[in-house]
Amino acid sequence: MDYFIIQEDRSAGYTGYVDASHKWGLPGVYCPLCQDSWSGGANVYPSVDLTPITALADFETSRAEPIEEYERMCELVRPLLPPGAQLEPGAGFGPLEGKAQGSFGQLFMYFDEVLLIQREALNKLQAEGLQGIKGCPTALRFRQRNSPELLELELLPVGRVHPKCLPPTPQPPCPRCGRLMHPLPDVLILDASTLPEHLDLFRLGDYCNVNICTGRFADACQRLGLDGVVFQPVEVAATQP
Repeated sequence: MDYFIIQEDRSAGYTGYVDASHKWGLPGVYCPLCQDSWSGGANVYPSVDLTPITALADFETSRAEPIEEYERMCELVRPLLPPGAQLEPGAGFGPLEGKAQGSFGQLFMYFDEVLLIQREALNKLQAEGLQGIKGCPTALRFRQRNSPELLELELLPVGRVHPKCLPPTPQPPCPRCGRLMHPLPDVLILDASTLPEHLDLFRLGDYCNVNICTGRFADACQRLGLDGVVFQPVEVAATQP
């Protein structure tokens, strides 16, 4: 199976612009063990509705909290998550809310991690029988006529990079807050044993700002003429026993 990194096609000539955030989110965290304050925010679940939570206002303001408060809030959210979801400081939930304008391709990258798709393109991909193609409504406001209907594709965190593209003696994640201690490798290699067989579209579990698709997904997009993104081949290697 071939795999690809999905990236914005900067040569496509579209003028699309989005200024938005998800309706709810977990706070950033201060970790007393690694003594770092951080927020990831790449793990987002637009299908998750937090309205059953009584203290909903706690999830409406971006801020950093002590790790004990962050962990308490995680436990409130966890029962509402889709299978396979994982949480991190700054994780977002609910529809993407904000402003949008300009012209958009059939697919659109908002920052590196959020993948938006026009309704017609979503219908075409789902008709191809691809697995894990879930489009969620957004709440984007356009000030223009003939504005597109943009949905957000919900990507689950699955798969990891192969150890051979990491430093020879990589520092393990913080055991308390989970923060990775080394940056994204310049050249990615995926660990074959961690890749899902049931998804054609996902994000990496250890570097969740990297969106990955199978060759089936890339081929379908190219055959259907769905533009706005490019597909960069990524190496896959087996883990040595």
